Amino acid sequence: MSAVAWIAVGSLAAWLWLLLCQGFFWRTDVRLPPRREPDGWPSVCVVVPARDEAAVLPESLPSLLAQDYPGRAEIFLVDDGSSDGTGELARELARRLGGLPLTVDSPGEPPAGWTGKLWAVRHGIGLARARGPEYLLLTDADIAHAPDSLRELVAAARTGDLDLVSQMARLRVESVWERLVVPAFVYFFAQLYPFRRIAVQGSRTAAAAGGCVLLCTAAAERARIPDAIRQAVIDDVALARAVKGSGGRIWLGLAEHVDSVRPYPRLHDLWRMVSRSAYAQLRHNPLVLAATVAGLALVYLVPPVALVVGLAAGGSGAAAAGGLAWLLMTLTYLPMLRYYRQPLLLAPLLPFTAFLYLLMTVDSAVQHYRGRGAAWKGRTYARPDAAPEQQ
Repeated sequence: MSAVAWIAVGSLAAWLWLLLCQGFFWRTDVRLPPRREPDGWPSVCVVVPARDEAAVLPESLPSLLAQDYPGRAEIFLVDDGSSDGTGELARELARRLGGLPLTVDSPGEPPAGWTGKLWAVRHGIGLARARGPEYLLLTDADIAHAPDSLRELVAAARTGDLDLVSQMARLRVESVWERLVVPAFVYFFAQLYPFRRIAVQGSRTAAAAGGCVLLCTAAAERARIPDAIRQAVIDDVALARAVKGSGGRIWLGLAEHVDSVRPYPRLHDLWRMVSRSAYAQLRHNPLVLAATVAGLALVYLVPPVALVVGLAAGGSGAAAAGGLAWLLMTLTYLPMLRYYRQPLLLAPLLPFTAFLYLLMTVDSAVQHYRGRGAAWKGRTYARPDAAPEQQ
C-alpha cells in the first residue's frame, strides 16, 4: 500500500478507538441523573462574577431572580471592574423584578497571581460565607436558567450524594458561524473529557462547565476553592480536578434548560473565545502543541484528503480507509447536531471545523509567545504565573 493508504489506515484505527474506547463521548444522553426531592431543602448562595455584562444581564439575571426554590437562596453578583454599568443594571433589574435577594459588590482589581474571574468568585464566596450556605451555585453572567434549575441541581446533588453537579449550558447557535463551530466545541470538549468517566470515582478524568456549577460548601473548603486554582485560566476544569482530587464526588452532563445567551455572531468572536485559552489547555508546552496539531491532522484532516487523493490516483486502499474514517467521524457527530437542533447535513463538514480549531490553537500559542497570552474582557494573562495586565 502507498504511504497515503497507511496514514489513512492509521486514521481509521484512531476513529475505531475513539468510537469504542473513549467513554462513548459522542453520545448526548448524559443529563441530570435520577433525583428525588429531599426532605428538607438546604440553603444556597448563587455567586455570579460579572465584568462588562450589561448586554446580556437583561436576559440572564431575571432567570436567577425568578428561581422557584423551596429553601433559602440568595444571589451575590460580583461586579468585576465593569465599565458599562453592569452593577447598577443588576440592582435596577432586582428592584423592578423582585424575586430572590440580590447583593451587588465589587472586589477591586485582582492581586498578582489571581485571574480576574477567580478573584471575583473568591469575593462572592466570602460574602456568601456569612450566610452559612450548604451549597454554592457558581454561574456566569450570560447563563439563563429555567425556573426549576436550582431545585433540580440540588435534588440531583442530594440524591446522588454529589459534591459537585455541573451542566454544560446549551450555547447559542443562530449565526452561520455559531452553527458551524459551537456544536463542534462541545463535541471536542466531550472527546477530551468523556462525561461518563467524570462521574466514576477513581477515574482521573475531571471537568466541569463553569457556567453552571453547584458546589457543596464543605467540599469547596476541603479543596480550598478558589485559592487552590487562583491562577487557572480554564477555571472550570481546574475546579473539578481540585474537588475530585480532595475526595469529592463530581458529575457533569449536558443541560436541557440552562442556556448561554452570549452571542458569537462572527468567526472573529468565536476565534477569540477558543484561542484565549487553547494553549493554556496544552499547559503552554510546545511539544504538546506539536502532538496536538499532528493528532488533529491525523484524526480529522487525513480522512477527506485520503478519500480524494485515493479516488484521484486510483488508490482503493487510501480511498476506502479514508472514506470509512470520515463516515465514522460523521456518524459520531450526528448526536451533537441533534442536541443542538441543527441540520444533520453539517456533519460531513466537521473536518473543516476541526481545521479551524487547529488554526485557533496555533494562534493561541503564537499570541502566548508574543506576550499577549490569554485575553478576556480587557485583561491578559501572558504566563501561568503572571499578574493580570490591563489592555
